[in-house]
Amino acid sequence: MFDTLTDKLGSVLNKLTRRGALTEGDVQAAMREVRIALLEADVALSVVKDFIAKVSEKAVGEAVVKSVTPGQMVVKIVHDELVAMLGGDPNDPGLGLSLDSAGLDLAAPAPVPVLMVGLQGSGKTTTSAKIAHRLQTKEKKRVLMVSLDTYRPAAQEQLAILGQQVNVVTLPIVAGQKPLEIAKRGLNEARTGVFDVVIFDTAGRLTIDETMMTEVGAVRDLIKPHETLLVTDAMIGQDAVTTAQAFNEKVAITGIVLTRVDGDARGGAALSMRAVTGKPIKLMGVGEKTDALEVFHPARIAGRILGMGDVVSLVEKAISNVDHEKAEKLAARMQEGKFDLNDMLSQLQQIQRMGDMKGILGMIPGLGNALKQVKDSQLDPKTFKRLEAIIQSMTPKERRVPDIIKASRKQRIATGSGTSVAEVNKLLKQHQQMETMMKRMKKMGGMGALAGMMSGGGGLGGLLGGGASLPRPGGPPIGRR
Repeated sequence: MFDTLTDKLGSVLNKLTRRGALTEGDVQAAMREVRIALLEADVALSVVKDFIAKVSEKAVGEAVVKSVTPGQMVVKIVHDELVAMLGGDPNDPGLGLSLDSAGLDLAAPAPVPVLMVGLQGSGKTTTSAKIAHRLQTKEKKRVLMVSLDTYRPAAQEQLAILGQQVNVVTLPIVAGQKPLEIAKRGLNEARTGVFDVVIFDTAGRLTIDETMMTEVGAVRDLIKPHETLLVTDAMIGQDAVTTAQAFNEKVAITGIVLTRVDGDARGGAALSMRAVTGKPIKLMGVGEKTDALEVFHPARIAGRILGMGDVVSLVEKAISNVDHEKAEKLAARMQEGKFDLNDMLSQLQQIQRMGDMKGILGMIPGLGNALKQVKDSQLDPKTFKRLEAIIQSMTPKERRVPDIIKASRKQRIATGSGTSVAEVNKLLKQHQQMETMMKRMKKMGGMGALAGMMSGGGGLGGLLGGGASLPRPGGPPIGRR
């Protein structure tokens, strides 16, 4: 998400930071480019005008002109206004938020009713299951899911199947019941079954119509939801903003969940919605898996947009997905200078568990330019799967002692993994480089050579392609001489 906007804003702001002094003309020219970048990213015109006016007013002020680094001051102003536009406090980067925070307001007597609304195809049903899964696993809440969609074929069955997949209880289906009857039965079941939260998944339409809004309004009046979440597809751009306005006027939403965020390179919907509706974006769907749901932190998102990274989210992702016992064992072996193909396999699996590689790299400050150097094909999850398949086609002894892998063994491994001998050779070379790096780290007392892990010769650079070298944040590439 925001790839296009990040590239364009980065280019504009980099020009400012390279200058020793800034004139009012420099700032105005930069703001014109920022304005175009925001409009091309599908941000609403009214939001763009307000943003540019606020930034321009502060960017030509005395504090910027007299600053030692005026370009950096302008970047900070742009960052702070982005945070404010997204609904956050620029002075609170969101570092104090709990990892297990579901991003929802559940401070109400149990069972807390949560109403899911939105157009058909926006991802309401899948999002309902993702939220229920998150509440149940991270917040230890007992959740009941209720489908009120009696119009879309097999919609109720879909929620039931998702419930089984995430181990969340769903209300049994009774053929012929109307949405209000189902809602009333769902409330009673949630109370008698001692559930903490009950999620109501409503029906959607292809477009907003009076019938749908009347029905949603009646359900809302019956269940009196503590949270009314609008689920909307980030990829539909300005239409998402229009949808948000309509639902907010009719049913008074309390928050927004953006879906398919990982497929939207522009991000205009996210930047516009809070400003236009006044309602916060609470969650965002970043993939198809049941755990691919993130709390929306304005300060962190602003950092990603401006290429500043998002270390806090990266650490949280690692904490949630990494097998700590395996990681500790691997770290101990690395400190001893040991690194066989079993260790390499473990590292590959840990990386894949964290999710989309491009998204992970984007959270590391200063690696925005590095992403451009690494081809998209090298960030494809299939690349990691192929490497994993090669190692898993080896015998236990071959993984422990790679030196015994000669021509005939390479051919057998290539055939078994569905790859080529050339790919097997490439993986063995990458392993050899990484093993050399581990031994070098041991001699240097541990972490002294860690920077080299980011080079093309070993570590992440080697795994991605064996050729691209990743630059130091703000500096030239390392790893090549």
